Amino acid sequence: MAYVAAMKYRRFGRTNLQMPVFSCGGMRYQHKWQDVEWSEVPKENQANLEATIHRSVEVGINHIETARGYGSSEMQLGPVLNQFSREKLIVQTKIMPQSEAQDFRDTFEKSMSYLQIEHVELLSIHGINNRQHLRDTLKKGGCLDEARKIQKEGRARFIGFSTHATTDIILEAVESGEFDYINLHWYFVNDLNGSVIEVAHKRDMGVFIISPNDKGGKLYAPPQKMLDLCHPLTPMAFNDLYCLARPEVHTLSIGAARPSDFDAHLDALAHYDQASEIIQPIVKLLHAEMQSTLGADWCEKWFEGLPHYVDVPGEINIMEILRLWTYAKSLDLVDWGKMRYNLLGQGEHWFPGEHMGNATDHHLGASLAKSPFAARIPGILQQAHEMLFDAPKKRLSQS
Repeated sequence: MAYVAAMKYRRFGRTNLQMPVFSCGGMRYQHKWQDVEWSEVPKENQANLEATIHRSVEVGINHIETARGYGSSEMQLGPVLNQFSREKLIVQTKIMPQSEAQDFRDTFEKSMSYLQIEHVELLSIHGINNRQHLRDTLKKGGCLDEARKIQKEGRARFIGFSTHATTDIILEAVESGEFDYINLHWYFVNDLNGSVIEVAHKRDMGVFIISPNDKGGKLYAPPQKMLDLCHPLTPMAFNDLYCLARPEVHTLSIGAARPSDFDAHLDALAHYDQASEIIQPIVKLLHAEMQSTLGADWCEKWFEGLPHYVDVPGEINIMEILRLWTYAKSLDLVDWGKMRYNLLGQGEHWFPGEHMGNATDHHLGASLAKSPFAARIPGILQQAHEMLFDAPKKRLSQS
């Protein structure tokens, strides 16, 4: 077996859990995105899942993360978790916010029956993705109150939330002071939630980064430009170290589909202690390439004054479209851009808003009034659509 650098751990905020810097996400190894009978699970699929979890724990990734919304993931995990000493694992599951607390409780009970364990270390409200979700969570007698009851029963040690929301809603949830940790998006191609991480750190919250190498650039299949600019690191190793160079970040999700999916990330640990130093010249090269292609002014300010999709006629997600175009155009991340762009209008609250192909005759001028690039943006939005539009995509859970 190849040499593997020792796993690194960080204090997961006020939970005081020693969290591995990589987490084993449970959304890619399961058989189905719906609940199924055990008789439907192929033996080879369950064997692969078991081998993936054993490999995870073997290399020190003892944070096993799943969700009720991940179909058969919890059910298939249950008998595997029982093969380990319970005190050695950090188990996390996530439950969607519900309008009724009893529905949240019933869903939690189903999760625990599938997982075959007495408690989870981490229980998340799964997807506070819009203001209604936040209301349902925080209201008196709502999901959070029910989660606190579960916590008092000793069945969940800490309560957090995951989110795909706009930054203003995420900040509101963090500033409520009600959560011990957060799962959110932040990586090289998405700095928009940087302010959230700062606020979460001030509140001593654990910070878990969602899907940094899939949603963060589809870096397992990088274009040649990214390979060249990130050398001597791989793009995945660069992005891992880019995230981990920030001490406020505690763990990155690896959505492993097979045991070998950990290997490329483990290679990054050889540079862990010099993360800041090794990424600096790469960041400089990437930024130089972006500025050469798009102009320094655009790269520094493209997001300024842009409204959130809910404030745009037709809910066109201007912010997201411009983000995708910025990195696809300058760094050749077109395949990633297409993957994300064509989820707009298809991904519900998990990837909200519409792309330009779904626009009617809405006039965007008023929406762009505060942008320093108001005159340029309509043309860029059209260019983004021409570059990135493809067949509409479905989320994994819809496949």
